[in-house]
Amino acid sequence: MSIQILTSGNQQVRLAGLVTTVLFLVVCISWGTTWLGIKIAVESVPPLTAAGLRFLIAFPLFLLFAHLRRESIFFPRQQLAFFIFVTLGYFSVPYYLLNYGEQYVASGLTALLFSSMPVFILIFSAIFLKERVFVSQALGIAIGFSSLFMIIRSQGLHLDYSELFGVLAILLAAILHALSYVITKKLGANISVITFNTLPIGIAGLGLFVAGLLVEHPNLSTITVRSWTALTYLGLVASVGGFIVYFFLLKRLSPVVLSFVFIIFPVFAVVISAWYEGVAISRELVGFIVLLLTGFAITKLPIEKLLGRR
Repeated sequence: MSIQILTSGNQQVRLAGLVTTVLFLVVCISWGTTWLGIKIAVESVPPLTAAGLRFLIAFPLFLLFAHLRRESIFFPRQQLAFFIFVTLGYFSVPYYLLNYGEQYVASGLTALLFSSMPVFILIFSAIFLKERVFVSQALGIAIGFSSLFMIIRSQGLHLDYSELFGVLAILLAAILHALSYVITKKLGANISVITFNTLPIGIAGLGLFVAGLLVEHPNLSTITVRSWTALTYLGLVASVGGFIVYFFLLKRLSPVVLSFVFIIFPVFAVVISAWYEGVAISRELVGFIVLLLTGFAITKLPIEKLLGRR
């Protein structure tokens, strides 16, 4: 009997491990395909309007998720300023910038640019949370950004005004997201993930959509089926589905292990972008991508800390 129980227990552990691995890959793939989805969405939808529609599509399902979890969608009254910051600094402005940037930058390169976000988290953590930056982490930052510069050059971007502003917009989105994560760690540690996302997404979606109507004057009747499909995918799969799975994994994996999603999803994005755009991935580009992600990975796993040095 005891042997049967032990065998059954081992099978359950293996099954749980397999499910966790599959869900980890699901997050990597869903976030890796986000960038192509944005690229297709802005083919016939202006960036402000596209960002707003994406969130308006996602909002009802977030409300349903909050209802099923029986969690409030409202921030504490004393954190109104933090709520405004999250709505603007995490959702509204960064996602507009990403949509704007992808009009001029390939989706795979966008993912690589955005993968620098954990590096900015490290920098802001040192500034605002007084966390230590190890020498190896500084080296990782140098390797990562040097490789990123070489990737931009190897992709043939001449960085005219449109391409330059596209690259800068994506990097600024990564910086704002990093700042939001650090400020949230400092001010919003007691706010649930559901509360953090639901109402800000709804208000950001409405605000972006209205701003798009006033500024961009979109003709919604000219939106192609491809763009509507991409927006629906971004709203339901990338936003809601990715969020739910990520929330599930937060309880089963260490934050460090889970944070490697940001290192892995750009690989999927580059491969998918190359396939969609019919562009071959050169050995030179592969080498630079490996260096880039290795550098950013070092910032997450400082060698000194792993060796127990101070």
